[in-house]
Amino acid sequence: MSAVESPLFRDPVYDGAADPTVIWNRREREWWIFYTNRRAWSPPSDDVGWVHGTDIGIASSADGGGRWTYRGIVRGLDLEPGRHTYWAPELVDDGEVYHMYVSVIRGVPTRWAGHTSVIRHYTSPDLVDWTFIADLDLGSDRVIDACVLRTPGGGYRMWYKDEVRGSHTYCADSVDLHRWEPAGAVLTHAPHEGPNVFELAHRYWMLVDEWRGLAVYRSHDLETWERQGRILDRPGVRPDDAAVGQHADVVVNGDEAHIFYFTHPERGDDPSTVDRDYRSRRSSLQVARAVVVDSRLTCDRDESLTAPILPADGHLTRQYGETS
Repeated sequence: MSAVESPLFRDPVYDGAADPTVIWNRREREWWIFYTNRRAWSPPSDDVGWVHGTDIGIASSADGGGRWTYRGIVRGLDLEPGRHTYWAPELVDDGEVYHMYVSVIRGVPTRWAGHTSVIRHYTSPDLVDWTFIADLDLGSDRVIDACVLRTPGGGYRMWYKDEVRGSHTYCADSVDLHRWEPAGAVLTHAPHEGPNVFELAHRYWMLVDEWRGLAVYRSHDLETWERQGRILDRPGVRPDDAAVGQHADVVVNGDEAHIFYFTHPERGDDPSTVDRDYRSRRSSLQVARAVVVDSRLTCDRDESLTAPILPADGHLTRQYGETS
């Protein structure tokens, strides 16, 4: 057993790992992280081209999540020539094939607004070779940040950010992970992004990134959500963790969960420097344990963790969407 490193992972090429999602690779018998590969090393500028033109990076762990090795980028996602933007992958294993739902923007925009974004569906037998399936029709031309959960009735629900409709969370339903039917608004309290939904301690939980920590919501039926405050909203003490946690993925195992998130450890609060140079752009992946205490989700980001934090054989005692 060994201590979990902090930071958990930094991209060795562009140093801009963000928006992680974690999945067990059945063939390699390792845990893999897929992440947005922001280009923090781009030349200093006053625009946001560095967060566009991004690939999806991959890191793997053979010791249950203690140490992670860079494995390059996802290949074969482009449908046309040129450089394009890929953000916030969501990975689902249906037991036979893997599904990726990734946010896609054509080209390399230099500003945040004014361009179309879609959630694109790919499948793979091995997490390496990907086949394009479809661009999802979700009733909006600016959707990003998919999260998918198997529902108790046997289907699936997807939550995502709709930037046309107030940057709020909306959802869609599917019976087969291919055909999706929009199902309306979920959270409309204020702009936010990166919804992530999981089941823990006989309740469903949703985390959303409010850019000042992760807001926590609780539900018993995936329909009605009750706000429970925020987590990862105060600086931690570990290396590269003294900033708010952003855009997380959660892996549940039994009565505890591990939240994988990213930070901008050197960004600071000076608006004149944010995003303009390498130090303010670089980001690191981190992990923290979460448990439910007195019906509230709690997370101590300063807690020292010992690997394995994820089962070495990939078996989770409670899978996403299962109730007990």
